[in-house]
Amino acid sequence: METFDGKELEGWQQIWVDKGSTVWEIVDDELHAESREDFIHFLTTGDSTWEDYTMELDVKPLKKHGIGGISIAVRVKGTWLVYCSIYDPVIIRGDEPPVQERRVGCYATGLHRPLPPLAVLIDEQHPLLRLNRWAHLKLSVEGDIFAFWLNGEQIMAPTQLQIFRQIEAFADFPDFQTGGGGFGLWNYTAIFDNITVTGDSVPNSGDFAVTSQEKLATTWGQLKQF
Repeated sequence: METFDGKELEGWQQIWVDKGSTVWEIVDDELHAESREDFIHFLTTGDSTWEDYTMELDVKPLKKHGIGGISIAVRVKGTWLVYCSIYDPVIIRGDEPPVQERRVGCYATGLHRPLPPLAVLIDEQHPLLRLNRWAHLKLSVEGDIFAFWLNGEQIMAPTQLQIFRQIEAFADFPDFQTGGGGFGLWNYTAIFDNITVTGDSVPNSGDFAVTSQEKLATTWGQLKQF
């Protein structure tokens, strides 16, 4: 469990599609995050030995800066991951005018250039997280089966991840059998707390610092990766 009662983000690493000005700061034993970018940044922890587990967290969105979202992730390995987001993308359907929708989606993909395709587990309309209200996100994985809850309500029933390797674009996808966990946001200011990971393959260390190979400075400004 991570309650951010320290002053440093030991055991956590940042991954992104593009480097940007997302910032992270521990204030009063909570992790404050601010993004004014239109691409997602994740903080991740864990390693390739994590297998079947459940990740949960509390998040309170404070302000929305544009088209954005808040996410939770599992099976993170390098820049590959499976994640669920509550967000409001702009949807383009054929010749119809673009429409901004509020949605929930769970996907397997990579955060690198060129961007790989999304292997979709669920993608449907759903209200955004309410500002200045705590929300609880929960994402579990067992084998190739994933399930997602929001505030105790199961949004995605146990769903099998299918990667269609006969399609050339999916040829480089990993198997997503092991990997760490994380959370992220884009175009939001939010507070994260009470990050919990439970599973037989996860060390019962009380926090995530034992897996740390890097240390992230937590100053209010652009996060520097060592």
